[in-house]
This record gives sequence, structure tokens and C-alpha cells, in this order.
Amino acid sequence: MTAETSQTLDRGLRVLKLLADTDHGLTVTELSGKLGVNRTVVYRLLATLEQHALVRRDLGGRARVGLGVLRLGRQVHPLVREAALPALRSLAEDIGATAHLTLVDGTEALAVAVVEPTWTDYHVAYRAGFRHPLERGAAGKAILAARRSPAPDPGYTLTHGELEAGASGAAAPLLGVTGVEGSVGVVMLTDAVPERVGRRVMEAAREVADALR
Repeated sequence: MTAETSQTLDRGLRVLKLLADTDHGLTVTELSGKLGVNRTVVYRLLATLEQHALVRRDLGGRARVGLGVLRLGRQVHPLVREAALPALRSLAEDIGATAHLTLVDGTEALAVAVVEPTWTDYHVAYRAGFRHPLERGAAGKAILAARRSPAPDPGYTLTHGELEAGASGAAAPLLGVTGVEGSVGVVMLTDAVPERVGRRVMEAAREVADALR
């Protein structure tokens, strides 16, 4: 800690990060051990975070992330979209296909940014706000592949006709971006996606990840 930072705020943020990394919540004792502070400090931190609905405690006393975090999260999409647009524009123009950034929203994949190429006679129409199950389409499957893969880079995912008849998709997951789970991809009217498209999508995903770090 430096003179310009707040120890209390730092600890509160660390509490939120710890709770965000667990599905079953944490007790006061567990948080105390992880933070290296006494239980009284943890009780005060949780009480303050509860007042802002950022933390909730169940009947068993385990603390979990609260619904107030969702209200903050709604403001993240525009920031992520803005950071991703340069890489998406370059990808769309280079490949001549509609490029998109997709993020996880619960059990669904949500397109938060879409860029269409300017020079093609026709391309697949795709809109920001489009949702689909993670188990369908290249964007969602790329995210699931990253969850399952022990490798540092799971590569790219190809699909055909899963979201729109006659359309193929290629997508690669965003890697190494804390708090953001998503993928970058293209959708095009073709029966088979050329190999260079997959490599280019992976490159664009790395560019977006770098912009978000």
C-alpha cells in the first residue's frame, strides 16, 4: 500500500474478487484467513458491501456476490465494445465477413459488438444484442472450449449452419482478461471456412484481449 491508496477500499475489493472466484461463497473465517486480517475487520467489510448490495449472506452465513454487482456490470459492455472495435474493423475488412465480439451472459452468448465489411457485395447480417445458447454457434463453443482445455491456447472453433442456414462461423476465445469471458469471431456465407480465417480470428482475439488488459 502507498500513501495515495486506501487500505479499507483495497480490502473490500479483494473481498469481492475472492467471492467472485467461488461458486459456494465464503465464511467470515475463510475470508479472514485469505485476507490475513481478523474477523472483526471482515465483518465490517461485509456489512459495508451488503449496504450497497454488492455482497449477500445466506442463512448459513456464507458470503456471496450480491445483485448490486450486476448493475455495475451493465456499464462494462460499452467499455469492452469500444476497446474491441479497432480489432473487429480490421478483421471484418481483412476477411470480408461480419466480425463480432461475444461475451458470456449467464448460460447464453451475447453479441456486444458487430462490424460488417464495407467492400463486399453481400455478407451475413448480424446484430449487437443477438443471443444464443453457449452450446450452439462458433462464438459460444469457442468459450466452452477454453473452459475445458488445459492448454494455454485452445485454438479456434468452426461451425456450419448452427445459427443460420448456409452460414459458417469461426471464433477464438479471449484469453488472459480478468473478469471477461468471451470470444471474437466471424460469420460468413460459405460451406467451409478457409484455414487462414481461423488463424486471423485467433490474431484478432489476441488483439482484443491486449486492448482489455
